[in-house]
Amino acid sequence: MYQNQNQNQGAGFGAQQQQQGAQQQNTSRSGRTVVPEAKGALNQMKYEIASELGINLKQGYNGDLPSRQAGYIGGYMTKRLIEQAERSMSGKA
Repeated sequence: MYQNQNQNQGAGFGAQQQQQGAQQQNTSRSGRTVVPEAKGALNQMKYEIASELGINLKQGYNGDLPSRQAGYIGGYMTKRLIEQAERSMSGKA
């Protein structure tokens, strides 16, 4: 019986560490810009991609934009940023 209690406590500690790790990951994905100087360039990219996709993106509030369209914009932004990073890493900038 004593061994079972120790095993349960050990399992609880591991679960607690996993939960803390998940909380730390969530805080790093808070939507804030890590490099504030890049905010303007990211906004410009967002509007360029929206126009390429034929999505009407307005300055300011876009709450009426369907999540599918917003997801397309974000997905293409991510794709383009990854491509740029890969090019810079390969030296083909």
